[in-house]
Amino acid sequence: MSPMSDPRPAATLMVMGTSSSAGKSLLVAGLCRCFARRGLRVAPFKAQNMSNNAAVCPDGAEIGRAQALQAMAAGRPPSADMNPILLKPEGDSRSQVIVDGRVWKSCAARDYYRQRDRLWPHVVAALDRLRAAHDVVVIEGAGSPAELNLADVEIVNFAVAGHVGEIGRAHV
Repeated sequence: MSPMSDPRPAATLMVMGTSSSAGKSLLVAGLCRCFARRGLRVAPFKAQNMSNNAAVCPDGAEIGRAQALQAMAAGRPPSADMNPILLKPEGDSRSQVIVDGRVWKSCAARDYYRQRDRLWPHVVAALDRLRAAHDVVVIEGAGSPAELNLADVEIVNFAVAGHVGEIGRAHV
């Protein structure tokens, strides 16, 4: 069966690190390039990124520059599905929240974490769309997955790994 006719979602590979600035973004870009050179349809994915350095997608959506670079490495046009939540710091523990490439609102960190149930469906939908359209999705975590104080509210590390794992078990 060819990858185009296979109804199963794309394979995934997740890269997590010990902290921010550990090299995850560059490693994901390199993996995307390797998979693309092997003829696979590959896409990067980072559920939530914090950066003032946004890139603009062809449809005008904003994503993190790292995900735009990863898309380039994958030979794909950048899309909001590759980074459905972008946090642009504004100062005083506030960030502008970009959801699906568009400004949603500005809020304090403590208020942002209260929005998990509202934001999680955007993350899942974006990842599922990428998995339906590609052979491989390379997922980048954020910061350190060992931040236990965020375990119940995070939407980028083990929450994403758990979602992918649930899908994988459903198709075994």
